[in-house]
Amino acid sequence: MNSEKQSFVERVFEGGLWGSRYVVVLAVVCSAISASSLFFIGSWEIFHSIKEHFFSDNDLSAIDHKDILRHMIGAIDLYLIGVVLLIFSFGIYELFISKIDIARKNTDVTILEVENIDELKQKIIKVIIMVLIVSFFERILTMEYNSPLEMMYFAISIFALSFGVYILNKNTSDGTFRKK
Repeated sequence: MNSEKQSFVERVFEGGLWGSRYVVVLAVVCSAISASSLFFIGSWEIFHSIKEHFFSDNDLSAIDHKDILRHMIGAIDLYLIGVVLLIFSFGIYELFISKIDIARKNTDVTILEVENIDELKQKIIKVIIMVLIVSFFERILTMEYNSPLEMMYFAISIFALSFGVYILNKNTSDGTFRKK
């Protein structure tokens, strides 16, 4: 509609409504800070584990390999959740505020480019499934379940999520959305 045909109140209201999308910047900044924090904590977890197990006075043959793996897998879990937050941060910025021009200069990296909310959801879902799979392996190592049936329920739930994503992406050959 032409702005000359709009009333003053309508123009002001629509301008304010459109400007309210900038509240998303708060979520972008907080998500990026959270992602950075998780990367830092995951790295600290790895370095602490290495220091604790390899640079202590303990005999190397007495090292508990399960404990080292638990720390490493826990760190990978933190990294993956950080990736989810980064994808979310970049995605909602591109959807609500502006395309990230500097990211578009590098045509090799397209993971953070988001064209619509469905594409953002799909990217986040894929990483969340990876987080669940890593959590599954971490639980197997630490045996944090009361019965094998609980572990089977956990595995079935991960399978159900993965199958759901497969069904959602079934109509595409490479798992990406087709432009209409």
